[in-house]
Amino acid sequence: MITDTSNSDGSGVQALEPLCQGAAQELLLRSYTIRIINRYKRVWGQLADFARTQGLPPEYSRELALRFEQAYGLRDGEVLKLGQRWRLHLVFGIKVLDDFACSGTICRFQVETTGLRVPVGMHKALREYEQYTRERRHLRPSSLAERMHDIAVFLDFLRARGLESLDTLKAEDLSAFIRTRTARKPRTVSHVSCDLRLFLQYLFMRDILPHDLSTAIPTVRLASNAKVPSAWEPELVERLLAVVDRSSPKGKRDYAILLLAARLGLRLGDIKGLTLDHLHWSTSTIEIVQHKTGEPLVLPLIEEVGAALIDYLRAGRPPIEHRHLFTNLTPPFDPICERDRLYRVVAFWRELAGIKFKTPQRQGLHSLRHTLATRLLAAQTPFPVISAVLGHASPATTFIYAKADVETLRIAAIDPEEVCHGNAS
Repeated sequence: MITDTSNSDGSGVQALEPLCQGAAQELLLRSYTIRIINRYKRVWGQLADFARTQGLPPEYSRELALRFEQAYGLRDGEVLKLGQRWRLHLVFGIKVLDDFACSGTICRFQVETTGLRVPVGMHKALREYEQYTRERRHLRPSSLAERMHDIAVFLDFLRARGLESLDTLKAEDLSAFIRTRTARKPRTVSHVSCDLRLFLQYLFMRDILPHDLSTAIPTVRLASNAKVPSAWEPELVERLLAVVDRSSPKGKRDYAILLLAARLGLRLGDIKGLTLDHLHWSTSTIEIVQHKTGEPLVLPLIEEVGAALIDYLRAGRPPIEHRHLFTNLTPPFDPICERDRLYRVVAFWRELAGIKFKTPQRQGLHSLRHTLATRLLAAQTPFPVISAVLGHASPATTFIYAKADVETLRIAAIDPEEVCHGNAS
């Protein structure tokens, strides 16, 4: 969305060259790649050339951006000539510059990296909806990325059907799109349908659609607690942990991450969000506010996990200023980003251990949390205690694990007597 920008004097324009320099520096600080930054700088250079050829002052304004988009915006189906590929990035380049001109910061446009082709006539509505969802609905970055990707897939589908603007959308287009999703898992279809329904409600609310077409999206009903969590055979977990090379920084970090999931049942988001301040050595506890539920959780820092964390802190974690516990392995050793599922942490050591599963199942970090739950259940641990260990907002969530067909184990990874949740002192 092209928004009004203004200087402190209310002139509504900013000098173009320093604005572009500032935006490029902001992109660099936000860890954009040099390749992407150079793409945008190419667009901005073309914008400056356009202003010059039009006899306009070298200043950024809403009027200049609109005229530039009208002149060089990519038309649907257009074949670019040699040297014109910069136009593929025009929409995003101007959006970034406009963000910086308006607020002094830059919000990543989630659809930018999908490779999907959204019709030009739908760009404005898509950008405005993303801004609305980010600022008014307060979605987490990962949730926002998933929603915008689902909607971009839908708009790319409309492009393939020959639609160039949303005001020509009809109920039969929606039905045709949903039919293309029916081969996927019911939970995936339900998620996509919900995202699309909310988008259509927004379009109707903003008078982009004359009718509320959200009612044409079928409701996909899922049976309560229908999904049985994937769990590992206990000996496979031990094989995974045993193969980790604990003499290297990668091995020390990964071993600690794996233990936090397999022995304490911490969620992925909570593992990534751990800081040095969450480790209470005097009481041998880990104390956090859960990323998913917002509820406090206190878990015992059992000896095995504590030893792995100490080893990582002493000889694996790089000397950095920020307080995040786990970092990337290469400079500048930033905290692990929110969208990173850490699947590679499990996959690398699982392949090295030669672990194969008897039936298809989930194999990532979260499946180790599921495995702990089934181990506690098999050890006849009471449901309220398992809920406390896993930090479930409701004990009803824990009942899902009763469906998992896992052989009984002799011991649980955590002594239930040690678990405290919420109001622990």
